[in-house]
Amino acid sequence: MTTPHDILRSDILAMTSYPVPDATGLIKLDAMENPYTLPVDLAQRLGEHLAGVALNRYPSPRPAQLIAKLKRAMKVPDACDVLLGNGSDELISMMTTVCAKPGAKVVAPVPGFVMYEMSAKFANLEFIGVPLNPDFTLDADALIAAIDEHAPVLGYLAYPNNPTGTLYDAADMTRVIAAGSKSLVVIDEAYQPFAEKSWMPRAAEFDNVVVMRTVSKLGLAGIRLGYMAASPAWIMHFDKVRPPYNINVLTQATADFLLDHLDVLDAQAAELRAQRTSLARELAALPGMTVFPSAGNFLLVRVPDAAVAFETLLTSRVLIKNVSKTHPLLVNCVRLTVGTAEENAQMVAALRKLAPN
Repeated sequence: MTTPHDILRSDILAMTSYPVPDATGLIKLDAMENPYTLPVDLAQRLGEHLAGVALNRYPSPRPAQLIAKLKRAMKVPDACDVLLGNGSDELISMMTTVCAKPGAKVVAPVPGFVMYEMSAKFANLEFIGVPLNPDFTLDADALIAAIDEHAPVLGYLAYPNNPTGTLYDAADMTRVIAAGSKSLVVIDEAYQPFAEKSWMPRAAEFDNVVVMRTVSKLGLAGIRLGYMAASPAWIMHFDKVRPPYNINVLTQATADFLLDHLDVLDAQAAELRAQRTSLARELAALPGMTVFPSAGNFLLVRVPDAAVAFETLLTSRVLIKNVSKTHPLLVNCVRLTVGTAEENAQMVAALRKLAPN
């Protein structure tokens, strides 16, 4: 009798799948989602728009009108092409696949987005994590030294970084890009709506840079749409490994409709930035808590005991992310998504229970 252990890769057998906890009945503040839904009238109009979608037909593999609209709305440089993905995860997978030469290596600061490392491992590439400074700023010298030593094919710079919320110094990033002139450097701007800073206007300045974004954090996590901008020479090759119909018709239609209503999503992002400021101030006033600066829609907080904090919040029906065991720099750290004012108030009230009597 043949079993998976007879056939599958040993490293895959040793892995666990990406954990997504059941959030039923909980205030969900663990995944950096926008907590706001669309206004009722806009949602109704979207529904009417989607009713006209031809579900019996395959989607356009490279929807030219949608891509053109996206380029205009997101101010992508004219010299860049755009490729769509089923979320940032698929874009990362495409780039890893294209770069997966025997013996190739991938470099990124750590702690960072877990899929940089996971995607490298899936493609049998060596992943080299370069620790951030203790305050979670970029250790540019160490990263440049790793690039010089390992000559990676692929490197990532998240702007801002997840889970720390750090917005790396632009001069440091420029040094890293220059050091990696023989590497593909991916600037991941998943949280750009909350950072209000971007490398997108400069995407065409560098022949080794890709700027990657997603609409998930903007309020559309459910449609799974990511996009990357780079010179046509890069996009042409990435497109070769793109699954033929990777962006479904409902996602394409939703994106096309809502790109005409970005003012609604931008207003929600502005509200979340304001809530982030208020939440950070309230948390910093609690005893024993260190709140790190964040340019995302989340806050990294060091608490006296991360496991206790997680369970205390769960008892109060609030789900957060305990990241304390994912990297030594994150000891006793939890990541809190910024929610609505009411959700944030319930989270703070639960965290107050951790204060010593």
